[in-house]
Amino acid sequence: MPLSSAARSLAARCEPRVNELARRMARESFEDLPGYADLPDDVKDLEIAATARHGVRLFLRRVSDPEAARPGTHRLFRERAAQRAEEGMPLHLLLRTHALGVYVLWQALRDVARPGEEAALIELVDVLLRSHPAVMGAVAETYLDERSAMDAEQRAQQRSLLRGLLDGVVPPGQVLLDRLRLRGPALVLALGLDAPPPEGPVAVRRRLRRVQTVLDRVFGQEVPALLDGAGGRVIVPGDGAPPDDLPQLLSKASGLRVRVAAVRSDGPEHIPEAAGTATEILRIARACGLPTGLHRLDDVLLEYHLSRRNESSHRIAALLDPVAERPELLETLRTHLSHRQDRRATAAALALHPNTVDNRLAKITEQTGIDLSSPRGTALALAALLLRDSEE
Repeated sequence: MPLSSAARSLAARCEPRVNELARRMARESFEDLPGYADLPDDVKDLEIAATARHGVRLFLRRVSDPEAARPGTHRLFRERAAQRAEEGMPLHLLLRTHALGVYVLWQALRDVARPGEEAALIELVDVLLRSHPAVMGAVAETYLDERSAMDAEQRAQQRSLLRGLLDGVVPPGQVLLDRLRLRGPALVLALGLDAPPPEGPVAVRRRLRRVQTVLDRVFGQEVPALLDGAGGRVIVPGDGAPPDDLPQLLSKASGLRVRVAAVRSDGPEHIPEAAGTATEILRIARACGLPTGLHRLDDVLLEYHLSRRNESSHRIAALLDPVAERPELLETLRTHLSHRQDRRATAAALALHPNTVDNRLAKITEQTGIDLSSPRGTALALAALLLRDSEE
């Protein structure tokens, strides 16, 4: 609806005061807002004052031309919001300047209003209040989009640095250590999550956020971590130790069974080696069929030694070639070894009759020549399994 001539006349009286109003907002009205006084003078005198001036003129244009709110009207507000986000101004402070600016403009209209112009003043306030939500929405949306993009970029950089350090590709220079808050010893963890049922990326991200939250809470700090749907690697700065119930806490948060391998690193330069050892401990624990839980090198010391590759490795791994196409035999062997060659425990774990277990073990001995009843044969079978798993 077109405004009355009285309303347009009242608004026109504020036209000569645009620069004064902008300066008052930037240098007086906003000074009482928490944190505003700490902003640089050039930001106040140039950018914030210019934004306030643009806002006042935009209002006056709307009064004279109700169709003035065209696409692009909020471009300057959006640009300034992106700048403030990049500079780190809190969103609440940015929104308060806009809200307070509306109040200062209302005061200016009230001050120039004459007796009998109450109806005209109400018309102008109606225009002012109707246009304000769109401005605030544009400012908040742009600010949050910019912060989200910046946060995503920082997370990507952090993940890249972390991956480079764990893989030994990026040397632990001072800048890297400052970014990751690493100074001295650290604990390196390898996490293994059971395969989840088929799910979308949103469900995976939610699970990983819950895992990260548990890690941060348990260790009392924001823990650098590279996580994915299968697990990941974690660096915990400091000389603390993982609590024994960490796998249970992570399982409760993720809804999956979790393995955790822990290795101590004496300094940043030893982190790649510790990460490699932790990953290998996790693999061996899986390959040996150990129950999910917290694993250290001492828990798989013999298996770790047997799985080291040398000139004889391929020949040991080849001992199981005759049964390579019989996955049920390999699984029976693996379960039998992980249950300390207890045929009844093996049968219970595989939901088989003990006689079936005996028949399968006999078939393995027959086809491979490995005597599973002797200590030497048991060691050979275990080494062959571990070496084949490492090849895969």
